[in-house]
Amino acid sequence: MKQLQNSDWFEQGLLKRLPEELRESFSQEQLSALKIAFGARKWGQHPVDIRGTLKVWSWRYYFVILIGRNKRELSRAEQKTAAFVQALFLLIFLTLSTLLGLLVLYLIKSAMGIDIFPHFSLGIWGWFKSNILQ
Repeated sequence: MKQLQNSDWFEQGLLKRLPEELRESFSQEQLSALKIAFGARKWGQHPVDIRGTLKVWSWRYYFVILIGRNKRELSRAEQKTAAFVQALFLLIFLTLSTLLGLLVLYLIKSAMGIDIFPHFSLGIWGWFKSNILQ
């Protein structure tokens, strides 16, 4: 049987899939030519690599979910999109953080009995007392 330890990842994968009687019939030159012909690319290991098929009535669909660090060079359009999405997430994060901070400060103010606007309430402290503190 061919030595799988000395071959590269493409040869190992190819030889594992072949019947044992055919593994010995390939020379190193033939294996190299097959690698070039198939345009072999090593996608690498991914932390999440989920592959499967779904059968819906008479059709079969496949799905692949790969999650890992992006090592590709991004095009200018992809860079602009990534920058926009990052800015959008940052804006959403800062907005939600600010609103949460204001809510906590309002609850602290109300718990201390501080009444900034007499005879006016947002109703948050009453709801918090009746539903959370009970």
